[in-house]
Amino acid sequence: MTKFLLWLILLVICWPIALLALVLYPFVWLLLLPLRLLGVTVKAVFDLIGAIITLPARLLRGPSRA
Repeated sequence: MTKFLLWLILLVICWPIALLALVLYPFVWLLLLPLRLLGVTVKAVFDLIGAIITLPARLLRGPSRA
């Protein structure tokens, strides 16, 4: 909602830039998609490494009494 309101303000102030932003937004989103996928992959690898490192401590702690 905030992005839409900012776009409306930009439309009132400078409509050519607002229309250009509206047209270019899908292309920018497609351009940034591989970087998002890379970020998800790197986070998953770090979570896996963290789980492997903390596994012995969790095994020695025993079952939780929740």
